[in-house]
Formats: sequence, C-alpha cells, structure tokens
Amino acid sequence: MSKQSFKVCFCFRRIFKLQATGPPEDVQYLFNRYSQNGTMTLDQLRYFLIDFQEEKHATREDAQAIFNSLKHLNIFQRKGLHLEAFFRYLLGDLNTSLPPSPTVHHDMTAPLSHYFLFTGHNSYLTGNQFSSNSSVEPIIDALRRNVRVIELDLWANDKKDNVEVRHGGTATSPVELIKCLRAIKENAFYASEYPVIITFEDHLTRNLQEKVAKMVTETFGDMLFRPESEYLPEFPSPESLKKKIVISTKPPKEYLDIESNTKGRAGTKKMKDSAEEQPRTKEKHSSRDKIEIEGTVTEAKLEEEEELHQDEDLQNAVPDYRRLIAIHAGKLKGGLESWLSIDPYRVRRLSLSEQELENAVKTHGTEIVRFTQRNLLRIYPKGTRIDSSNYNPFVGWMHGAQMVAFNMQGHGKPLQIMQGMFRANGGCGYVKKPDFLLEVGANNEVFDPSAPFPVIKVLKVTVYMGEGWHLDFRHTHFDLYSPPDFFVKVGIVGAPADTRTKETKPIEDDWTPSWNDTFEFPLTVPELAILRVEVREYDTSGKSEFAGQTCLPIAELRSGIRAVPLHNRKGEKYKSVKLLMCFKFEDTNLSNEFSL
Repeated sequence: MSKQSFKVCFCFRRIFKLQATGPPEDVQYLFNRYSQNGTMTLDQLRYFLIDFQEEKHATREDAQAIFNSLKHLNIFQRKGLHLEAFFRYLLGDLNTSLPPSPTVHHDMTAPLSHYFLFTGHNSYLTGNQFSSNSSVEPIIDALRRNVRVIELDLWANDKKDNVEVRHGGTATSPVELIKCLRAIKENAFYASEYPVIITFEDHLTRNLQEKVAKMVTETFGDMLFRPESEYLPEFPSPESLKKKIVISTKPPKEYLDIESNTKGRAGTKKMKDSAEEQPRTKEKHSSRDKIEIEGTVTEAKLEEEEELHQDEDLQNAVPDYRRLIAIHAGKLKGGLESWLSIDPYRVRRLSLSEQELENAVKTHGTEIVRFTQRNLLRIYPKGTRIDSSNYNPFVGWMHGAQMVAFNMQGHGKPLQIMQGMFRANGGCGYVKKPDFLLEVGANNEVFDPSAPFPVIKVLKVTVYMGEGWHLDFRHTHFDLYSPPDFFVKVGIVGAPADTRTKETKPIEDDWTPSWNDTFEFPLTVPELAILRVEVREYDTSGKSEFAGQTCLPIAELRSGIRAVPLHNRKGEKYKSVKLLMCFKFEDTNLSNEFSL
C-alpha cells in the first residue's frame, strides 16, 4: 500500500503517500563501524552482538541463526548483510528486549516466601465485583497467562447440598466448585510447571467442608501437595512443588451444622462475609452480615469475632478438610503487631487489603519486610473497587509482599505493570525477590523501604522509530481525515524516587514515525523497576488515543538496539506493531548494596 485517501467531504479527498522509513542514523553508523565495504560478515555480526549488544556469550551459531532468518528477504546476500538486511534484523523477532526463548533462570530452590507470585483476586469473575457472571473461563485464561495463585470463594448453593463459587453478598451469578477444580486441573501447568496455589475463602458448613475435601482429593489426586505435618516450619520451594496443587485457607470463623439449626433459617447469603474480604454492597443483610459500601461499619468487629472463635474452630474443623490445608492463613488475636509476629516453628499466610497495607507501612514498614522473609503476605483490592480496577503493586513489592492479588479482568495501567513484572524469569509466574528484601544485618536490622537510597544505575533510553500500525489498524482508526500523529511516553514505575515519565514530540501524519529522542532515568532500586512504554495518537483537542503499550522488567532488559513489540490494553501482543529502541546502562560509583 503506497497511498491512502481520506474522505473530507462528498467531493474532496486527501491523498497521503506511505513513506518507507529507512534505518536511523545510529543504525547506519553502527553498520559502518562493524562492517567492511558495505557488507557485514558472520564474524563481524558476532562481534557486534558481543561488543555493542553486550551479548557476551554470543556464538557463530547465534550469528548464523540471524543470517538464516533473513534468507527469505530479497535483500539478503550470502556473503553477508547489507545495511537494509541489518536493519530488518534489528526490527526482527530474534532481536528481543528481553532474553529470547524464555527460560527459568532464577534460583527456584528457596522457600516460597522468597518469591513474588503472579496472583489473582476473585479469579472466577468475568467483570465487575457486584453483578458480573462467575465462570471457569477467567480461571483458564489466568492459568494460561501463568497466574499461579487462584482465589475461589466457597458458598453453599440454594439447596445447601452442594458448593458453588461466587462473590457473596452481591448479585454475581455462581459457578459450581467442581467445574472450577476441573478447569484448574486441566490448565494449571499449561504454561508453567511451577505450583498453583488455590486460596479458598470459606463460608461453608461442616458437612459441606467434608464434601469439598472429597472433591479436591478426587479431582487432583497425586497432584495435591499434602505436608507431612499440620504446620510447616518453613515453606517448601517452587522447585520441590513442581506440578503440584497447593491449598491455602484459614479455618472458617463458624460452622453451622444444618441438622442442628432451625429449618428455614436463611442460608449462606445471610452468613457474615469473611473478615478478610468483604464485598461492599448496598444490599440489605442480616445483623450478622452488615456491610456498607464505605466499609466503615463491621470490619473491625468481624475480625474481633473471628479471633474469639479461631481456637475453637481449629478443634472443630473436619479432619479431612484440615488435612487439605498446606498453607494456613489468618490473623492472630490483637492488632497489627500481633498480625506481624513471627513464630520460629511455623509459617503462615496473612492477608491485608490495599488500604490496610498503606496504613501499616507508615508505622510498621520494616516489621512487614521482616515478616515476609519467612511468611507469606497477600494484598487484595479494597472493597470499593466494584469496577474490578486495581492498585499500585509497588507498595506491596517494596515491602516483600509475595501475593499482590489483582483483578485479571481489570485492564489498565496497574495490570499492565503486573504483566511486565511477571515477564521476568521466563514468564513462569515466580520471580525471586531481590536479596536486600531477604537479608538481615549484623544488628538484626532489615531493609527499610522508607529510607532514601542513592542512584546506583542510570538507564539511557532512545526511541528511534515505530512501524506496523497500518497493518494492524484500519486507516481511519485514529483519524478520519489524515494518518495518525504518534508520540511515545516512556517512564519508570517502581520506587517513588525512580518513578517518572517523559514524552517524545508527536510526528504528524505518519504511519512509520521516527522520533530519535533520548531520555535518561536515574535508578535507586533497579531490581524492582519496570520500564513502561506507551504510544498514543495526538489530538489537538487534548484527548490522545491509545496506540500500544508494553512493560518490561529493568532487571532483565537487554542492552543495545532492540525491537520492542507492543501490546493492546489487555496485554495481548499486536501482530505487527513494534518500536525500535536502544537501552544502555551506566553504573554509578555508589555501591548497589543496601546498608543494613
């Protein structure tokens, strides 16, 4: 396609030529530097990979693979690469910004508490938290995207003779538990062989817990991880749990034996919701189920009642059901200090809402870091996020929280950042926490997220050009009357001191824009930083339009000139749209060790 026409009125059209974009000046300079007489040989390409791209272990076989990938192009010659072939290689699939052929390369033999886990919230919901349908499809989709923690809310059905999954106290439709369990079994290890943890929010009577125990045991069989003792002194490693299903829940707050209760009493919809997560609705509830959308009435009271009942519940729990629980969850009696207390003989999981975490880090930041060195901390969205939106994950990650639970249907910037984080480590759903979150100093001190840190790296980012929009979008998608005016937003999300965004200038009426803009980003905590790139179409009205995005973990970003494929809002990669960018790191003279 060499020309495009845009209808302005009944009798007038604007004609635009599609310009072919040539190699940027930097690419021409590098080609001349590493080639001879206009041709880059196999050995010269290998030297370019080692010297400029910083691929220290590049071999002649790697260079040959690049040659082979270009043979179908008319511009390829046997003797070597000409400039145009070299340029097409730089924009090709072999020149990725993250390590190619994703492989797990983090140490996977440490306890589970040493990792960030790709974690879902209310994993069965297809839409909002109040009225959407419950289904197995979001569970399947999450598992196939390497989500490793699936949450299911367990309730009795209307007849109280079976178990269903739904968001209690809301108008969400239910789905049968057995369907969810089967979907998990069939898809758990489709994309990753590392363990899947199922967190149950339990609102069941004792006889239904017994039914759940039988369902889980029969569905998963040998896939189910059963610890040798009721309480674990230390969590097992992801490596030791490969292809295992792990159950995590807390003993429920109360058991209603149907036989001993008065017939006709309101069923599980009238049971008080879990103190861990309460839906905020405007529905009418019994006195045991008072919930307000502001979330100001019952949470503390319910947690107080939970503490009074917890010891008794441990004794009353159905034995088969209790034996399912590999990771015990719950809050100890007392306030935040008690919740964060560390038992040297047993580990557990604690859940806090995003709001509880934000309040807790103001006064107990280092205690949270210390707690997460041995125990698991799960953060979940506050109840007022009825629209299934998400929150800033870095508050949790900076304090070592392993399970930052997200609504996987809540597409937007926070979920894109989450997807970027878990592109690391081969996309297996487990990312090893930085050492500084796990270390204890000589005086028993731990990392303090609120302390100021020196800049230890500077990332230099150059945005050269982009292509592919005219192949993946209608020619009037962005503008009815002319080609698009693209600009690029480049930023760091991470520690507060590192977070910033910069923009290129917009390029008018061009499907293959060239920007050639360079930005520098000083980094104090590069281990947790994410590079976020978003392309938008400029509009004089001030409302720019989305045109692609990606988020990349800085810890695994490859130096050199790289092709950067873009994704849609949901995180699905476009077929053709990509940017050509350059990444270079400069170390400062300051140590990258955090002082403890």
